Amino acid sequence: MGFAHNNVLPGNHFRKDWQRRVKTWFDQPGRKLRRRNARKAKAAALGVRPLSLLRPAVRAQTVRYNTKVREGRGFTLSELKAAGINRKEALSIGIVVDHRRRNLSEEGLNLNVQRLKAYKEKLILFPRKAGKPKKGDSSVEDLKAETTRASVPLPNPYSHEAPRKITQDEKDFEAYKTLRVERANTRYEGARKDRAKKKAEAEASKKQ
Repeated sequence: MGFAHNNVLPGNHFRKDWQRRVKTWFDQPGRKLRRRNARKAKAAALGVRPLSLLRPAVRAQTVRYNTKVREGRGFTLSELKAAGINRKEALSIGIVVDHRRRNLSEEGLNLNVQRLKAYKEKLILFPRKAGKPKKGDSSVEDLKAETTRASVPLPNPYSHEAPRKITQDEKDFEAYKTLRVERANTRYEGARKDRAKKKAEAEASKKQ
């Protein structure tokens, strides 16, 4: 075999023991079963505790996905305060707290406050010692109530309205014009205030 032109010189290593370097995955079905059994054992050991922690309902980011509601990282301190739950108490009853998150809308705040209140109503706190219940533990009647492990479901992002007739006021409303006027009012608010102040000062100096 000859070599010609400006090509790569062949250096194929055909005598390497490649069988020793092949990684196999024959124990995948066994590992899958082992993980499944471990999950079952862990769920059974938890008793009546919810299988997942409570997380807030948040909007997904960007214009493309902001119609979708998903679970967030944790509840804000404002949401916990509005629901009447202490931060340390929240961590002890399965509520995730995120001190970095901020509420950007009143609707989102109210939605998560209602979510916390619904969770607290369903919550049953068993005392550590059966004969010595502490403050905040559930009553004897509540302990006998039926329990569920299902978490509070996410709310429906769409609020469907029943069909109705369009009113005359809605027909006459000019959305584009209204937006432009409000934008102009915001832009020239400072200049108009200065102009009104100077006019008032000039009138006051004339009276003197």
